[in-house]
Amino acid sequence: MVKELVRRVEFPEGVDVEIGDESLIKVTGPKGSLTRRLWYPGIEIKKDESCLVVDSKVTRKRNRAMVGTLTSHLANMVKGVSEGFEYRMKAVYSHFPIQLKVTKNELVIGNFLGERKPRTAKIMENASVEVSGDEVIVTGIDKEGVGQTMANIEQATRVRGFDIRVFQDGIYLVDKR
Repeated sequence: MVKELVRRVEFPEGVDVEIGDESLIKVTGPKGSLTRRLWYPGIEIKKDESCLVVDSKVTRKRNRAMVGTLTSHLANMVKGVSEGFEYRMKAVYSHFPIQLKVTKNELVIGNFLGERKPRTAKIMENASVEVSGDEVIVTGIDKEGVGQTMANIEQATRVRGFDIRVFQDGIYLVDKR
């Protein structure tokens, strides 16, 4: 007895999806376009009128997990090109005021814990960073790029060599949208 495993990803009007050679999927919407190669043996991705269908003939545990993973990636791509992603972060300090400056592809964090050498956090390709006062806003259409940029900023302000119960300075995630 062979069961089919099928998941669907709906995409709104104004979002166009193209499936090319070698499982190269291009999603285009009002905010931009994303291209990604999504492939796994035994799993097929097809396009209907207003939805993408992720289909697997094999119902093993690993294939079921990969169908869910590919469905999530496709849903994130569709949401990214239609709405975008936004992470809000807050710079928290009690001892020395943190100075934030955005350069071409990195965020420069100056005067962190009174250090003379500034710390830097890499900004990924499909993400942009805005600084207004103590608030850092990371936006973009690629969820992985936005999330990795946010993680880079958080890791750059990790406190080393001090008691973190006393020195709670850093830049922390406050809100995801």
